Amino acid sequence: MSESPDAHSLVSASSQLNLMDIDAIDDKEFDIPQVDTPPTLESILNEPEDEEEPFILEDTCLLNAENMDAHSCETSSLASSDSGDRTHMKSRRRRPVESSGTVHGSVLRHSALKGISAQIISAADKVDAGLPTAITVSSVIAVGTSHGLALVFDRSQALRLCLGSTAVGAQYGAVSALSINHACTRLLCGFAKGQITMWDLANGKLLRTITEAHPPGTAILHVKFTDDPTLAVCNDSGGSVFELSFRRIMGVRTCDSRCLFSGSKGEVCCIEPLHSSTELKDHPITQYSLLAMASLTKILVIGLKPSLKVWMTFPYGKTDPASVPQLAWQFVVMQKAMNPMLAFCRGDTIHFLLVKKEESGAIHVIKQRQLHLNCDLISLTWINSRTLVLMDSGEKLHVVDRGSQEVLENLDMAEVQLVYNSSHFKSLATGGNVSQALALVGEKACYQSVCSHGGQIVYLGTKSVHIMSLRNWRERVDELLKQERFVEALSLAWSFHEGTAKAVVGLFGDPAKRKGVVADKMVEILFQYAERSLKKCPEHGKIQVMEQHFQDMVPVMVDYCLLLQRTDVLFSQIYGRLVENSISRAVFLESLEPYILSERLGSLTAPVMRDLLAHLQDNGMMDSVENCLVHMDVTSLDIQQVVQMCWENQLYDAMIYVFNRGMNDYISPMERLFQVIGPQLREGRSLADEQVIMGNKLLVYISCSLAGRAYPLGDIAEDLVSLVKNQVFEFLIRLHSVDAPPEEEVYPHIRTLLHFDTREFLNVLALTFEDFKNDKQALEYQQRIVDILLKVMVENSDFTPSQVGCLFTFLARQLAKPDNTLFVNRKLFDQVLEFLCSPDDDSRHTERQQVLLELLQAGGIVQFDEGRLLSLAEKAEFYQVCELMYEKRHLYDKIICCYLKDPLRREEIFNYIHNILSIPGYGPEEKQSVWDKALEHMQVLVAIDAAKAADLVLTHFSDEVQPIIDKLEDNFMVFQFLKCLLDPREGPHPRAVLRLSPDLHELHVGLLCRFSPCQVTNFLRVSQDYRLEEAIQITEQHRLHQATAYLLEKKGDIHGAFQVLLQTLKDKLILLTQESHEEEEVPLQRVEAALGDIIALCHRSSLSLSQQQREALWFPLLEAMMSPQKLLKGPTWRDTSESLKELTMQVLNSMTSFIALPAIIQRILQDPVYGKGKLAEIQGLILGMLDTFNYEQTLLQTTSSLLNQDLHWSLSHLRAAVSRGLRPRQDYCSICVQQYRRGPEAQDQIIIFSCGHLYHCQCLQNKDCGMSGERLHGWSCYKCTSSQGGRGREGSAMDSGRCRSTSLAQTKVTSALRGSWADPSGRKLFPDATLDTQQSQSWEQLRCIYRGPSRLAILTELSRCHGTEKVGLLSPPQPGSGSVFHRESLQLKLSPPPLVEE
Repeated sequence: MSESPDAHSLVSASSQLNLMDIDAIDDKEFDIPQVDTPPTLESILNEPEDEEEPFILEDTCLLNAENMDAHSCETSSLASSDSGDRTHMKSRRRRPVESSGTVHGSVLRHSALKGISAQIISAADKVDAGLPTAITVSSVIAVGTSHGLALVFDRSQALRLCLGSTAVGAQYGAVSALSINHACTRLLCGFAKGQITMWDLANGKLLRTITEAHPPGTAILHVKFTDDPTLAVCNDSGGSVFELSFRRIMGVRTCDSRCLFSGSKGEVCCIEPLHSSTELKDHPITQYSLLAMASLTKILVIGLKPSLKVWMTFPYGKTDPASVPQLAWQFVVMQKAMNPMLAFCRGDTIHFLLVKKEESGAIHVIKQRQLHLNCDLISLTWINSRTLVLMDSGEKLHVVDRGSQEVLENLDMAEVQLVYNSSHFKSLATGGNVSQALALVGEKACYQSVCSHGGQIVYLGTKSVHIMSLRNWRERVDELLKQERFVEALSLAWSFHEGTAKAVVGLFGDPAKRKGVVADKMVEILFQYAERSLKKCPEHGKIQVMEQHFQDMVPVMVDYCLLLQRTDVLFSQIYGRLVENSISRAVFLESLEPYILSERLGSLTAPVMRDLLAHLQDNGMMDSVENCLVHMDVTSLDIQQVVQMCWENQLYDAMIYVFNRGMNDYISPMERLFQVIGPQLREGRSLADEQVIMGNKLLVYISCSLAGRAYPLGDIAEDLVSLVKNQVFEFLIRLHSVDAPPEEEVYPHIRTLLHFDTREFLNVLALTFEDFKNDKQALEYQQRIVDILLKVMVENSDFTPSQVGCLFTFLARQLAKPDNTLFVNRKLFDQVLEFLCSPDDDSRHTERQQVLLELLQAGGIVQFDEGRLLSLAEKAEFYQVCELMYEKRHLYDKIICCYLKDPLRREEIFNYIHNILSIPGYGPEEKQSVWDKALEHMQVLVAIDAAKAADLVLTHFSDEVQPIIDKLEDNFMVFQFLKCLLDPREGPHPRAVLRLSPDLHELHVGLLCRFSPCQVTNFLRVSQDYRLEEAIQITEQHRLHQATAYLLEKKGDIHGAFQVLLQTLKDKLILLTQESHEEEEVPLQRVEAALGDIIALCHRSSLSLSQQQREALWFPLLEAMMSPQKLLKGPTWRDTSESLKELTMQVLNSMTSFIALPAIIQRILQDPVYGKGKLAEIQGLILGMLDTFNYEQTLLQTTSSLLNQDLHWSLSHLRAAVSRGLRPRQDYCSICVQQYRRGPEAQDQIIIFSCGHLYHCQCLQNKDCGMSGERLHGWSCYKCTSSQGGRGREGSAMDSGRCRSTSLAQTKVTSALRGSWADPSGRKLFPDATLDTQQSQSWEQLRCIYRGPSRLAILTELSRCHGTEKVGLLSPPQPGSGSVFHRESLQLKLSPPPLVEE
């Protein structure tokens, strides 16, 4: 049993909570396995708070703690809302667990801390401490009072410290906020009049009194430590948020304040720093020191470290102005990673934001599914990573599971008399100088009255302190049992057993162990429930009331016993107790039926089964009797009695089942069923619906018996299968039935089944005959049944033609089987043949042919007249049947015609011819006839598939290639045939190339030139059987120059091949120079292709040629490329000329491998084409050859100039950016709050900083922010420097990189009335620009501002320049394209431009 709720400590409940918390997480949402072992690192990391110094309530004072569970306070949970509705229970009595709503029980344990509560009241009476106003919890509990005292209680609820005094309280006002640091060594107290004090919790010593952390005249609404013990945040009634930085310098404790959020931009009324436990101190997100702030319009998440940054803003949307914003952080596990989640709400909708750190270092916020409740929330608290506890404006608690969004429990907290912080939000202690919006929110604000620690929540009432924690699983079940809510207790326990419960605490170990523990508890509950059902039964009254009582309870016991698989408990202890009452016994027996039918209850003990059947029969529930009988073991029953009961009540399924399973009798049920339907069918009368159903049952029963399957379920025992089949066959072929009348016809059983449903009965026989293999006796039965079928149906006119047709089809299929042993009269075969070949319709041509073919292949052909059969088959276009008949007559040549006429099998003719001509066993005359027929139809074969025809010719007709080609009328068909015949890559299978005469190869070359010119050269390379001279003539005739050049090169005529390719190149160059410049792209590509061919030829040949022969190849090629360039004049041919120059350079580069460079230049200079000794025509070529030598020098000079220009442009723009005019945020001085336009003196000077703050010069000097000389850069912004933690001018100047609002360009101006930008002495003041090398963020801003040409683009352009075109060709960088500074490797550190206010 669980221990008393009073004996639980805060830390112990927290430990149970968090260790179980991971186990309870929904796999679908968090994608993690259940925790099977004691606490792992992951479960420890999920603890919401550090518990190094837990708050344990375990002293004698705990005996005074008042246990206040949910139901003793007259509250109602969802689980208890319908517990008294008997009608509702009756509707689900058979499946209570599966159909009932989810039960959660009492999830929260509510206790009042009487020791603390009594001392709060005592302090108010004895020392005038006042009423409690605020509370906070860590290892101790601290309570603030309205008279300025802070009462600190230890683990045993004893008063440990009383901090402050009523005198100080009179000066500072009430305690409005409290916070204890992570180590539980310091306490921060905020007061209604704006002061903040820090106390040492070890000795009660006052460490700091902070009075200037925020603007005076505002109350402290929140003060909270962060994880950094030297850093805290506070929120005042002006809506501003400040950072408090604690230092100790030279033994002096100081506190520096920095404004994080100004109330002028929207009032913040709730702040919540992200706290992490000691185990999570290394989490990557903790380094940012995240802080969530809730204003009246939006949520903000900012990072305090390493520098102040806003990571996320989220507007509320439309909300009730009186709703209170709420924030709560919690580390959760999602997608196998632990990250903080922020829950926030204002009104009735809770939003969830998952905060993650990306690999880039940025904070990424992911919105999760929101939760909507129909109430106005005033408190939001996580009690573990899956469960939230919410309080609405009616002071009702709602326990919600975040994953499933189920409300687990509702509690009324009105008795607590919660303390509200309305007076502090209205700042009544300082005159009420707050906005109406903030005062309206303060009406329901209770931030300081609710706090959580270690998985527990503490609520502060006006006279008491209350604590909420999660109950362990046994407590939750026992709590329901105390209220005698057994059904809900069982449902809740089953959810623990199956792992579907929410907010589970106290279940440890592997799943099997947990299930075993819960199962034992459920059995204990079932025993208690059975006893209660008997004790609480009404002794007097209507029988219906007593039945209803047990119907509500007994099925629950049965269901859970079967769920737990404890039938021993069900049929022994529980049934043994229930049988004492006749009504409970009847209800118990009736409740077994659905479990029997669903196979959940497979066997019953003999006494229970007898009781069940007797009860159902006595109450006329015969359908239930039949349903139950066919699912149970009946061997322990009185078979005769049960059979008689079934027959009298027409329970045929049950009767068959009992005969089969109880007595192994499979024939008696058939006899009884035939006695019902036989007389009706013999008399020709139609059957009633019940008789039709019975007949169908009979057919199915016969089919099952012959197939070895039991009816209606299961299988017949293997040792009985053969015996049952023989018995059924003997029954079917009986000449007369038992006790037959004299007028009964022979074979009544088969006749009856044929009349009942011919087709289905024959199908049953067909399925049965499929299993007959080597069983001689079964084959005899088969022949006997077929003979009886023919005798009954053919010799009788009682059957319709349709029924007779069904018989013929059945016989044809049976006779067509390869292992057929049936014998049928030949006359019947003629009828079958007429039926198949002369159908009334031709819709099933293939099926009928297949049936006849199977019949013939099975040997039935001997029963037919072959001539008549062939005639009918040809008439019906049964070509496969014709093939069979021709094959029988060895007329294999005629089979070829069958294949050619059959459109479905034309492709198979090649295999057929090949098999006939290749496979031994056919005579020479037969093969010759097939060979002749194939040769006769060769043109058709080529048209069907040229590749397969070529394979056939290659194998069997290699000597007939020329005659075959002569017979082919179409040249294209000849081309396809020769292509497949000569090319080894064609055709379905690789094969050797047929060695044909050169004439055929040359014919194929000619056809290739006509139909596929692009393949000519490849064929010439592969084939070796053509004659070179004839092939050259053919290619020249068709003007295929590439193929001609290949043949000439193969012949050894290199010069001839070169001349052919050179002439081709010249022709294409001529076309290029004649084409319009708008269509030059395609001719140019042709020139490139031709030039590539001729260069490749020169490369291949130059290796084996002399120097003179090489020059004879290369120089004409060079001249051919240079000559057209003189014709390309004018701007319209510029692109073509440039392309030809590049191609000429390609020739020159190729020549240099074989021709000396001086020889090339000398030949060019001596060429008469360039007469008069001028180099104008070749200047471009020579300079192009030399341009590489100048490229690197040009590149170096240009790159240096480019960098200098970009740097100059960037710095000049940066100077202009930081020197621009500034716009102040307000029109008054930030120190004296005097508007400078309305100053009493017109000569007042003002200072404006880039952060937007504006000051009078005199005010800055009074605050020691003045300049030592006349230099303007000596000024510093008072507000920004003070918010950095009290650093003076020196600190600001030395560490300006950490003060974002320090001026980059500080400008000193006079009042607007003076109208001059000058100092009193008349000297004009110019803004000074300063470059701070410590701020790297400026570089990103600079890159966003500046756009210029990239270095890659400029260098690419340079590569196209010639000679002396160097820096002068470069344009200055222009904004709008890329920039050299876009290189990430270029590291420049400049100060950022001034902040631009949106």
